[in-house]
Amino acid sequence: KAQHPYIVSQRGVQGGEPTVRGTRVPVRSIVQYVLREGMTPEGLLKEFPHLSLAAVYDALSFYYDHRPQVDKLLREQTEEAWRR
Repeated sequence: KAQHPYIVSQRGVQGGEPTVRGTRVPVRSIVQYVLREGMTPEGLLKEFPHLSLAAVYDALSFYYDHRPQVDKLLREQTEEAWRR
C-alpha cells in the first residue's frame, strides 16, 4: 500500500477518522466536495486555504486505497445529517 504523508488518524480529532495532518479536515469531506460535488482540487483550496494541493491529492489517493472505510464514514455522516 502507498504511504500517505498528509493523512493521519488521531484519537480525539474527528473521532479518530482520517484527516489532513495538522488540520481537522476529514478525508471524507475532501471526497465529498471533489468526487461527489464536482469541485476541483484547486477550487477546494479557495474554501480551505490552509490546505495544500498536495494534501488534497493525498487525501484522494488515500480514499482510493481505503475506499470501503471512507465510504462507510460518508454514509454515516449522511445518515446523521438526515436524523437532525
